[in-house]
Amino acid sequence: MDKFLIKKPIVTEKSTDLGALNKYVFLVDEKITKSEAKKVLEKIYNVQILRTNVINVKGKTRRLGNNVGIKPGYKKIIATLAKGQKLDILPQ
Repeated sequence: MDKFLIKKPIVTEKSTDLGALNKYVFLVDEKITKSEAKKVLEKIYNVQILRTNVINVKGKTRRLGNNVGIKPGYKKIIATLAKGQKLDILPQ
């Protein structure tokens, strides 16, 4: 179990709204699986996770003049916590 597989929490308006439903969004390494992410998050934050959802975001094509480039994609995980548990990663 490598704690560096979880890169950082994603704090956006949409993810803040999910916080009210006991759901938290994290940017993770592309190689991590659902079960590995659940174990690592439970160990780091000392909480019980009921469910994890994985979202693979594809990279976007960008161009500047004649140059065409691709922004890299990423993987994020939405972790649903048990009732009564909370993480202090979202601003109030």
